[in-house]
Amino acid sequence: MNKILFSAISAMALVLSAPASAADLAARPYTKAPAPAVAAIYDWSGFYIGINGGGGTSHKCWDFVTPVTGVLGEGCHNATGGTVGGQAGYRWQSANWVFGLEGQGNWADFSGDNVSPLTGLRDRSKINAFGLLTGQVGYAWNNVLLYVKGGGAVVGDRYRSYDLATGLEFDRANETRWGATVGAGIEFGFAPNWSVGFEYDHIFLGNRTINFTGSGNFGIAPLGVVTRSERISQDVDIGLIRVNYRWGGPAIARY
Repeated sequence: MNKILFSAISAMALVLSAPASAADLAARPYTKAPAPAVAAIYDWSGFYIGINGGGGTSHKCWDFVTPVTGVLGEGCHNATGGTVGGQAGYRWQSANWVFGLEGQGNWADFSGDNVSPLTGLRDRSKINAFGLLTGQVGYAWNNVLLYVKGGGAVVGDRYRSYDLATGLEFDRANETRWGATVGAGIEFGFAPNWSVGFEYDHIFLGNRTINFTGSGNFGIAPLGVVTRSERISQDVDIGLIRVNYRWGGPAIARY
């Protein structure tokens, strides 16, 4: 009888102690939810400055101007060569659209010549420098920017004519010609503030009549005396690789 009573009391004690044992178990650890993925968005806004280099060609046609017969063709040639320069501007971005203003100045050495069938002289042209002032509209895919541009242009030209037999300069002229430009480019942001790109520009310069003066090497072309008038037409095509450094618009994040 005592053994049965002891067994019953032991069983009751075990049942009563079960909730307390469960309460003594350690609480379930809290696990923080993983942070959502963040996509880095390249921001093209801000001021920038850079350098560029490449090559170009200018198609030039010379026409001898006379008061009697009007213009007489002297032929055409392509003035080709290299260029290096710099650019500075400002861009602002709205959603994926990018707008900007830019000024660019380049040293150039685009030169070429042809022999005139009319005068027998070698007519030579050279572009020494050019400048562009343009507006831009572009569309960005994160760090890739595709844009078009347009505005005004100025070109520094030098013209010389040479005697074929002696190689001496016969007469000369210089001019600064204004025109218009259009272009397009693609640019890649490879660091938060750095980008590299390729750009093509076309400059429309039309035609203009230029007075040539003698070089003093021949009796018929005294130094500084007007020798003739030439109507010269030209357009310029340029391809450039550009590197820019930008500030004022750091990369941002979007969830």
